[in-house]
Amino acid sequence: MKALRITALVLLAVTVAALGVGGGLALRHADQGRLFAVDAGPHGGSSDRSDDDPTPTAAPDPTREAEPTPTAPPQPAYLMERGDRGLQVRALQHRLFQLAWLPERVTGRYDAATREAVAGFQGKRGIEQTGRVDQRTWRRLVAMTDKPTRDQLFNILRPGPVLLGAGATGDGVRDAQARLKQIAWLFGDVTGVYDDATVQAVRGFQAKREIPVTGDIDRRTLDRLTAMTTTPSYEEKNNIEPEPGALDARCRTGRVLCVDKSSRTVRWVIDGKVQQTLDARFGSTLNGTPTREGVFSVYLKSEHHVSKLYGSAMPFAMFFSGGQAVHYSSDFAAVGYNGASHGCVNTRDYAGIQWLYSQVRIGDRVVVYWS
Repeated sequence: MKALRITALVLLAVTVAALGVGGGLALRHADQGRLFAVDAGPHGGSSDRSDDDPTPTAAPDPTREAEPTPTAPPQPAYLMERGDRGLQVRALQHRLFQLAWLPERVTGRYDAATREAVAGFQGKRGIEQTGRVDQRTWRRLVAMTDKPTRDQLFNILRPGPVLLGAGATGDGVRDAQARLKQIAWLFGDVTGVYDDATVQAVRGFQAKREIPVTGDIDRRTLDRLTAMTTTPSYEEKNNIEPEPGALDARCRTGRVLCVDKSSRTVRWVIDGKVQQTLDARFGSTLNGTPTREGVFSVYLKSEHHVSKLYGSAMPFAMFFSGGQAVHYSSDFAAVGYNGASHGCVNTRDYAGIQWLYSQVRIGDRVVVYWS
């Protein structure tokens, strides 16, 4: 019996020893497998990476949160805005010029005028009027304009092919001469002959508008001249003095500023006799700011007035209806009838309006009408 007990104990010890060795081998094998997984190369085999491999890999840690996926930095809300400078601003300005929102000469500076032009363009196209260029504004502008050339970006103006020049004759010359007379660059009769006086008038006009000064009329010169003037009448082209519109009956007594929208004139009339006639331009119906018609009186004079609403100068302003006044306009002097006021009666003869201002008194009547 004792022998059997000893035999059982021996067998138990052997079994336990065997299990200990086997378990150790299993644990070692499992551990080696884990190490293999860490050091495995890209294809599952052992890795030959050296210790200075710049892109080590690590075993996934189930307790660690995943790193967030890197994202691209947010795009700016605006591509261009006030204060910016550079080539892209030049391109913006010339594209705005193509749509008559800015003058042709570009500066490369996103200034107040550029901001105002962008806001105007945006408002016209139903885009929020921020005055800053976002993706939507830029795409619309690019779709509506041509890509500027290098010459256009840097204000390098070259004369185009001659349309009318020295020695030319005909109705085209008469038309150009009559237009030059409208904006006081040519005096005397319209002859239909492109003579020395016409050459000098064209040269002066070109220099004033920063067009290559040649004395010949090219497309740029003709387009600018056409934009600043009205289509000449038969009388203008043939030196027939046109009759101004008839004086309204309300202009025939007393002291009256008689504003005739039909003939686009302001006449200073005393007891039915015209003392002075000036060219006039009126408020825009497109912008909802037409010059009011009817009978008014001068209630305020301001020689050096500046608009509080628009910030523009209004020299020799004679107010007759709310914020509407007869006054000198440098814009009218510069661009002619290609523009409009915000309801005022603009004149472009500085000396003429200065004299008129000295004659008009508070309380004098103002009649605005169509003849």
